[in-house]
Amino acid sequence: MADRPYSYDPVGAGTPVNQQAHRMEAGQLWRQYAIAGVANIAIATTGYSMGWTSPVNAKLANVTTSPLDEPITKDQEAWIGSLLTVGAIFGPFIGGFTASKFGRKWGLLSSSIPLLLGWILVAAATTVAYLYAARISWGVGVGMLFTISPMYCAEIATDDVRGALGSFLQLFITFGFLLIYSIGPFVSYDVIAYVGVAFVAVFDIAFFFMPETPTYHLMKHDNESAAQCLMTLRGRSRAGVQAELDKLSAEVNASLEKTATIMDVFRGANFKAFYISCALVFFQQFSGINAVLFYMTSIFDAAGAGIDSSYATIIIGAVQVVASGITPVVVDRLGRRILLMISSCGAAIGLGLLGMYFLFSANDSPILPSIGFLPILALVLFILTYCWGLGPLPWAVMGELMATEVKAVAAPIATAVCWTLSFLVTRYYGPVADAVGLYTAFWIFGICCVGAFFFSMIVVPETKGKSLQEIQEILAGRSKSEKA
Repeated sequence: MADRPYSYDPVGAGTPVNQQAHRMEAGQLWRQYAIAGVANIAIATTGYSMGWTSPVNAKLANVTTSPLDEPITKDQEAWIGSLLTVGAIFGPFIGGFTASKFGRKWGLLSSSIPLLLGWILVAAATTVAYLYAARISWGVGVGMLFTISPMYCAEIATDDVRGALGSFLQLFITFGFLLIYSIGPFVSYDVIAYVGVAFVAVFDIAFFFMPETPTYHLMKHDNESAAQCLMTLRGRSRAGVQAELDKLSAEVNASLEKTATIMDVFRGANFKAFYISCALVFFQQFSGINAVLFYMTSIFDAAGAGIDSSYATIIIGAVQVVASGITPVVVDRLGRRILLMISSCGAAIGLGLLGMYFLFSANDSPILPSIGFLPILALVLFILTYCWGLGPLPWAVMGELMATEVKAVAAPIATAVCWTLSFLVTRYYGPVADAVGLYTAFWIFGICCVGAFFFSMIVVPETKGKSLQEIQEILAGRSKSEKA
């Protein structure tokens, strides 16, 4: 009996465990992808809500297709587009509170409340005030989800797939955009709203059966629930997850010894993580992505590119999905920094080409008829490369850089910064473009992408394959190189 390789569960379950066998447990990696996928259905619903303006603005401007008493004006259209981002400024703080108080799972589920309220207001709208309220309500849900979803995915993932799961946010939001682009121009205003309600309901039902994160259970000193959660996530036995549980428990306990306040966000490694996160979301928003997505149909109409704008937006939506599907596959091989550099470079070229087209258009250039393809080509390049890096990776990197003890405080602030910038872009894109020309507006966005390239190359640390503890050591300067 002395040479039998058995021991007992150290947490107290009393189950004999074959240690040698459990060292060989491979687990089931697909479980992490499946659970993260279900969690990100909520993100897909936000893409559907955010892209709603593209096909619906035309319906609201037409008295025969609008549910309102009168067609909307250009100024009302700008407010409808931008007010979602106002709600999203406040949503992160609600999301941070619910994630910390009730858990990541219930925080995600609670985000469906403002999303559903928004769709009810849209369906009942008779005046533009209903739409303003609906967009603000959607924004609250979006802000909550963009705070909690990266947190949830980072906390359920092993180090080798954390980048892939973090990239799911961009992949799933593009599914939502593609859906609204595909059905919006061809169905009634009311049908669009009913699909939105059904979309949120599908998320609620599916995600209800998903687990909480082990990190949250450990923060509440519930080791048994954390162990069960890890068993579900990894597809392993209790002994098979024990080493990971012990390591994670030590990290969480160490972080809980510190009581994080808002001032802690602005100290040492925490501040470095915070300003890198804020800078990345600045470059993300000032790439002009939301101006392009919210006003996609209007851009194609202004370009007069010789293709129906409804079909052009579907093409762009499909490109988004395909491009966003590439990042989860390659991000843990190539690394975050190189993808951010490729993405910002490609986005800058696409925006430069788009600006050049509108410059020729503004000057009635004789070559304009021969380059009618250029707006679609430029936007495809912009969207394709944006989805490789600038779209998903600021959120993934934010979830990786921020220490556990400050994440619930710092992440909502960084997310609110993101949506404040998004409001400025979406609200004033139209007036600025009218004042200085579409070409100047796109070139400003392009210059910001050039800035993103150099910032990613010089400042952003590579986090590929590193544990959250190793990342904190890099930020604190306790590593020989930030570029390993």
